Amino acid sequence: MKRLCSLNTYFKLLLLIASATVFFFILYASLYLYTVQEEHRFYKATYNQYNNEVKSLFRLNSKTPTATVIDVTFWDELVNFTKTKDEKWYNNYILSEFESYDADYIGIYDLNKKIINKTTSAKVKGFDFIPKAMMTSLHQSKLKRFYVKIPEGIVEVFGATIHPSSDPKKIKTKPSGYFFMARLLDKPFFNALGNLSSSKINLVSADYILNPEDDFVTVGLDLKDWKNKVVSKLVFKRPFNLNYSKTKEILLIVVLASFVNILIFIYYTKKWVYDPLKLIKNILETGSNTSINSLKKSKGEFGYIGNLFEENSNQRKQLEIAKQKAEESDTLKSSFLANLSHEIRTPMNAIMGFSDLLTDAKLSEKERFEYLKIIKNSGNNLVSIIEDLIEMSRIDAKQIAPNYKGLDIEKCIAELYKSIKITIPKEKDIEFCVVESSVKLQKNILTDETKLKQIIVNLITNAVKFTEKGFVSFGYSINKERNVLEFTIQDSGLGISDDYTKVIFDRFRRIEDNATSEMTGLGLGLSITKAYVEMLGGEISVKSTMGIGSVFTFTIPLQYDETVVENLPGKKISFSGNYENEIILIAEDDNINFLLLKKIIESKKHTVLRAFNGQEAVNICAENPHVSLVFMDIKMPVLNGFEAFEQIKVLKPELPVIAQTAYSSFEDRERIMQSGFMDYITKPLDKEKIFELLDTVFMEINS
Repeated sequence: MKRLCSLNTYFKLLLLIASATVFFFILYASLYLYTVQEEHRFYKATYNQYNNEVKSLFRLNSKTPTATVIDVTFWDELVNFTKTKDEKWYNNYILSEFESYDADYIGIYDLNKKIINKTTSAKVKGFDFIPKAMMTSLHQSKLKRFYVKIPEGIVEVFGATIHPSSDPKKIKTKPSGYFFMARLLDKPFFNALGNLSSSKINLVSADYILNPEDDFVTVGLDLKDWKNKVVSKLVFKRPFNLNYSKTKEILLIVVLASFVNILIFIYYTKKWVYDPLKLIKNILETGSNTSINSLKKSKGEFGYIGNLFEENSNQRKQLEIAKQKAEESDTLKSSFLANLSHEIRTPMNAIMGFSDLLTDAKLSEKERFEYLKIIKNSGNNLVSIIEDLIEMSRIDAKQIAPNYKGLDIEKCIAELYKSIKITIPKEKDIEFCVVESSVKLQKNILTDETKLKQIIVNLITNAVKFTEKGFVSFGYSINKERNVLEFTIQDSGLGISDDYTKVIFDRFRRIEDNATSEMTGLGLGLSITKAYVEMLGGEISVKSTMGIGSVFTFTIPLQYDETVVENLPGKKISFSGNYENEIILIAEDDNINFLLLKKIIESKKHTVLRAFNGQEAVNICAENPHVSLVFMDIKMPVLNGFEAFEQIKVLKPELPVIAQTAYSSFEDRERIMQSGFMDYITKPLDKEKIFELLDTVFMEINS
């Protein structure tokens, strides 16, 4: 012990290192033996857990289609279909909902094992691959899941017997037929299942033999047919990274590295710790960029710290820029609020002011008519402002999605030309024209007609607004290289300066100069237009020269509509307007809205009943057999318009119901019409629209 204490520090350090090396060598050897045993045990446990996980996941994956088949097969209408074989019913209730089943095949068979009707996706070409003998077994078991090998691959089939709804357990009645739903186990299926299980999945033959691998855990899942015979296998493979085959080599390297490490420890301690710390101290004291660059060259944490110092320096600069932008944004918002207040107060001032003037009994009929016209136009302007604000908020909330349908672009251009031309103020000397495309589209394109028209209307209206004399033109051309349609709206108006061109599509931006000081607007029109263009998958840009005019160009993807549309003869209705003394129910909780609609309807000499909520509307329709028509407000207490409508349709399926709503978006209108309403009216109410609806409804009732 005394000799040990007499050693100098260097030898003490060597002795310490030698002792530590022997200790760690023994420790590494012990750990090696232990880890070999643990590797074997852990691999076995991992395999069992993985095997259970795969089976549970695959079983869970089949629960949704199994539940769907069970739910569909105790359906009275389906029982009736097996007897009537009504093709129209099948198309309405099975074919139209095919995509919602998430299946590649649906087949309905009668008790004679003959197929009544079937539907397949593009993935499956065959349709009669269900074994006939299997249906005998299904007759007894009521529900089966099995696998069938077809030319396209392996399909998972779910089959069940068809029973009425009064027999959900399928034990009281005999089957009326057989319902089969199948899905192809294809690459997307394997990818989705692989993502869920973090595995690579392959479909192999039934006689495939699984071979254990050191770096992977492999589990096989048998796919059996209805006879419980294996037709194929799914092989799930997941990486197994606990491989200790090179532990000895690693331990030897560690031992050798320990000796080398002592020699280089002091050198690199200075290089990697002492020098970087000195640089950090200098940066904190002086903020030197040279020291920052030197520190960045260091490896590891100190290099990262150097990057942080640089980022901190850059962030200070960015904060200054962000501060300027925030101040600019605050100024824009303040300007927008002031502008919004002005734009709302202007029509409100006209409405309230001229409404007050109308109370003067000395007014002539001409003056009264002029004041009413001003009030109506101001109301329309106010509604337009509100709709712009609502539309911008809906876009921000991502509540708007494109509704793609086939569109004849030539017909669309012609209709827009006719409808816009009559709206151009007569006092403006503007030549409005369409620039014909050199290459005409021979097919309908697939796009959202409503949003495309709104884009074009917004841009043309904007062009007319800023053009007093000259021309406004619009048209389209085909860009085959980019596979897009390019629309161009050109005018000879005031033009836009370079500064405004850069921000013209930003919200709340308006051109503020002497020439446009009298122009109204919130600065949202072009923002909405840009959002619509991007929603359709296109781009929009503008080129302009002050005093010469502007050219707005936007694109949409060129995608042809391959849908085959059957042209059905339309029903011609002549509006006579002679139907009177009908009893009409108005379901409306707001007194003013009710009073307005009541006065409009009574002007046609009809009798009006009122329901204050949806439940009252249902009760009145049930108790009064003479109600000929219902105007149903969508937003009401107790029962809303949709809920009340559903109950009325059960009581009186033939009673026409017209929805009245303050929701005016395309999505809201689609929901109303898809719910089964005969038609709809939006608020503010249009008297002529209501008269036209009354004529249409009573013409159809009495025809």
